[in-house]
Amino acid sequence: MLVRDWIEDSLYNPNYGYFPKQAVIFDTQETTFDFPSLRNSVEFQEEVSKRYAAYGADQHQGPGRQIWHTPTELFKPWYGIAMAKCLVSEYLLKYFPYEDFVIYEIGAGNGTLAMNVLDYLKSTHPEVYDRTRYNIIEISESLVQMQRKKLASVHPCVKVWHKSIFRWEKKEPAPCFVMAMEVIDNFAHDMIRYDLKTLEPLQAYVTIDDRGDFDMIYAPVTDPLITSFLKLRTRLAHPPAIPRLLRAAPALLRSYSNLPFAPNLSTPEYIPTRLLSLLRTLRNHFPRHRLLLSDFSSIPDAIPGSNAPVVQTRFQNTTVPVTTLLVAQGFFDIFFPTDFARLRDMYEHILAQPAGDVGLGTRHTPLMSSAGAVSLGADYFSSYLPSNRRNPIDGVQSASGLPVGERKSSVFTHAQFLSTYADLPQTISEERRKPNAGVLPECQILILGMYM
Repeated sequence: MLVRDWIEDSLYNPNYGYFPKQAVIFDTQETTFDFPSLRNSVEFQEEVSKRYAAYGADQHQGPGRQIWHTPTELFKPWYGIAMAKCLVSEYLLKYFPYEDFVIYEIGAGNGTLAMNVLDYLKSTHPEVYDRTRYNIIEISESLVQMQRKKLASVHPCVKVWHKSIFRWEKKEPAPCFVMAMEVIDNFAHDMIRYDLKTLEPLQAYVTIDDRGDFDMIYAPVTDPLITSFLKLRTRLAHPPAIPRLLRAAPALLRSYSNLPFAPNLSTPEYIPTRLLSLLRTLRNHFPRHRLLLSDFSSIPDAIPGSNAPVVQTRFQNTTVPVTTLLVAQGFFDIFFPTDFARLRDMYEHILAQPAGDVGLGTRHTPLMSSAGAVSLGADYFSSYLPSNRRNPIDGVQSASGLPVGERKSSVFTHAQFLSTYADLPQTISEERRKPNAGVLPECQILILGMYM
């Protein structure tokens, strides 16, 4: 298998995959942490450990119960409320009352974020709540059942789709908001290595022999998705994971490759091919979306390689990272960091392409100055300003409180984002009340396509 197929099989196979069969999302049930009473992060971690202990100890010698947590669960309902404030501010500014408030959440976990967002809208913006259509796209059958049970009776506006986002076929012609919170870190990557004599990229395959042992082999790139990603990376001037001097000086490269015991291949590089698939799906099926995305920008304990993942399991109630990707399918979490600067470049380039087969039909909107059908120009997400759009001014804020800039997408740390939208006094004590307190510094937030 290609490495991305191997990872998807390990994580999502319905018969033995990590998420369908092993993973349990940490849930504090109906209780929340009393953040103002906690003096520091050490006390907070102690409280988290107590909640983990409530799940019980592992009773066998193999990999134990695979419990993991998200900011949504740890900081509920305040984290979800912060996301709701961001989305509703943009909706009220641009679309209310002419369009419905359409939300798509990819990978909703326990359904906690959806519950927190909709509870906030219902209590604070009832006129918006009445026009809200909340869609969840979920690949796990067990989580689909949990989400429907949890949300259906409380918020009838929720619809749960049991489907992979990569197999999504329905076109959404209306303006909508897409959320992907702590999801893309589990998107499968491919692995490539470069021949250090020719600098030809090679795609990696995972193989298995008759004894059940795994190994890697390499072949010239033929996969269309890998080929597309490498072409896009070249166009965006994103360099490969080869030292710049070796790429710039062929003589130095030849000398290096002729050294005794010198490797004939570059270090492994993991490329986000499934992330490219997501961007294409958004472009073709959600042409008027606004994307709110959050995930890890860096992670410790990664396996060797460039942009490499963490591969870990829980063993005897302890999280144990390993040093190889070739592990028993279904018992190990595999998650990647995201280079948000490169993601922004990819996103803006993909969204600037012609509409292609979007097929919007003849939908009309009262937001237009005439009754003509909506058309999506090729410069919709262009990095260049159209002639009829004012130049942004340094220091000017948008209605949502974040800076206006020339780019159509913006990257923020959790500290920056939550200092704008979160009710910080609810999650930090008085003596620790600082602008960057109570946030997750290893994560970043993307607000993509929000400032058109």
